[in-house]
Amino acid sequence: MFHTDFGDGNPILFFDSGIGGLPYFKRFWERNSSDWVMYIADREHFPYGRKTREEIAGILIRLAAGLLKRVEPQAAVLACNTASVSALDALRETFPSIPWVGTVPAIKPATLASATRCVGVLGTDRTIEDPYIMELAKKYGPDAKIVGLAAPDIVRFVEEGGERASESEKERRVSPYMERLRTAGADTLALGCTHFMLLLDTFRRLAAPDIAVFDSVEGVVRRLEGVLEAAPNRGQRKHGAVLLLTGSAPIEPLWRERACAFGLDIRRMDSPHVPEGALE
Repeated sequence: MFHTDFGDGNPILFFDSGIGGLPYFKRFWERNSSDWVMYIADREHFPYGRKTREEIAGILIRLAAGLLKRVEPQAAVLACNTASVSALDALRETFPSIPWVGTVPAIKPATLASATRCVGVLGTDRTIEDPYIMELAKKYGPDAKIVGLAAPDIVRFVEEGGERASESEKERRVSPYMERLRTAGADTLALGCTHFMLLLDTFRRLAAPDIAVFDSVEGVVRRLEGVLEAAPNRGQRKHGAVLLLTGSAPIEPLWRERACAFGLDIRRMDSPHVPEGALE
């Protein structure tokens, strides 16, 4: 039975602009189903990828502040690469009592594994433009060339239900990017947007055999589990999982289907604040 009220318990929060973080939630939930999790999909402000760092930080600070009036989380995960590179430091500074776990592209393993020293990174405009990406690359592979490609069309495709599309349609969307990486000489690819996890099989199939694909799901989940080992309220009575959608629009059938597929109860919340009565 899922508990969907805000009245008690200390949840683990997952934040994303939409569906992208659900594979991260799923991996965590498969191993920690006795926990109490709230997944917040910020459909009201989707997409984050073409907003400024300041806009993204402001959105997430207001959203988190509204939630924190109602709950005391054990930890919070930014299950969004764009949000992590743009707002993680600001959230940690604003809410220092909460352990924040970020999600960044798997540039370290992709760089270390590259034989050609040419590494592809696929993400949103905001992630690809952020200097943090190049700083990571220089740290782990100062001799490596980074080929950063923004793919906002794939992000929107996934958000609008692309994970349910035919395989031929998925390949049509992904193929142009893989060809650009091959032309550039890349032999590894770091997926730099959590939305791409919903097309992971397509990326791997089109990348084989000459480009290895890296994602951050396992690393983020292990990091969260490590943080929770020290959480004082772990193993509490309350458990379950709920998906919260920002914005006042009715819950679309697609979101209800996704909630069912991932084993989540679903509610709507008004953003940026979460006043009493905001849940549908």
